[in-house]
Amino acid sequence: MPETPDGTLRPDDGDAFRHALRQVQGRTDLPLLFSGQVRTEVVHLSQFLGARTAAIRGLDVVAGAGLGGQALARRRPVAVADYRSANTITHDYDAVVEGEGIRSIAAVPVVVSDSVRGVLYGASRGAAPLGDLATDAMAEAARQLARELAIRDEVDRRLRLHQLAATDRGLPRDRAATEEVRHVHAELRAIAHDVPDDALRDRLLEASRRLAGLGADPEPEAPSPLSPRELDVLAQVALGCSNAEAGRRLSLLPETVKSYLRGAMRKLDAHTRLAAVVTARRRGLLP
Repeated sequence: MPETPDGTLRPDDGDAFRHALRQVQGRTDLPLLFSGQVRTEVVHLSQFLGARTAAIRGLDVVAGAGLGGQALARRRPVAVADYRSANTITHDYDAVVEGEGIRSIAAVPVVVSDSVRGVLYGASRGAAPLGDLATDAMAEAARQLARELAIRDEVDRRLRLHQLAATDRGLPRDRAATEEVRHVHAELRAIAHDVPDDALRDRLLEASRRLAGLGADPEPEAPSPLSPRELDVLAQVALGCSNAEAGRRLSLLPETVKSYLRGAMRKLDAHTRLAAVVTARRRGLLP
């Protein structure tokens, strides 16, 4: 499990690492891809695509040792064409590497705010360099993964701030939890529209949709009558934001916010902002 910048553990980042491996798999013909998340200067290998044996599963790679440990320590990609004969790395893990038949291998660190959060590996079982196509695909996947982890960090940070604010206001525990969910839902939607990667944006919006449905009982598979931007605006209004405040948060002009809000009210058959929020919550569109 990775350590976030404040030292806490977030156990659900494994899906993001596996998604990164899938991205590389879709762009290359590498027969073996795996990754590990970093905790206390150790890479814990946990995600695998194409492994034939259990040799490398669960392996802990120490900073500076082997290829991945060197990528962790140096904070930059490292590659060798023939692991067995390479004299630029230590050979602490030769037994497990040879057990999997690995020869050519590259390791790319995932760096978030100057901290290495994990390492992506790509390997072949032939003694030839992996090539620029493979290493470029791994580097791009690592950059996208770093952006996603940074977004998750920011969401976690803001959630903690909301928790502290709720405690300071003396709200009842269940009400405070509801307020936190609403703030995080609005933040997820706002952040999603600043993300250039379509797949990551879709995942953030899906996460916000799931938050909106907590405790609601909407019609099964009922499509939202609101456009994405109308829902973004309504989520900010639900937090008590004025049109100008919602515009600043969503990088929209106040008049544009007003237009989206009018559209949402019309589609929800609501005559006031509050009525639109209440209806959206009842239908499971907002938490």
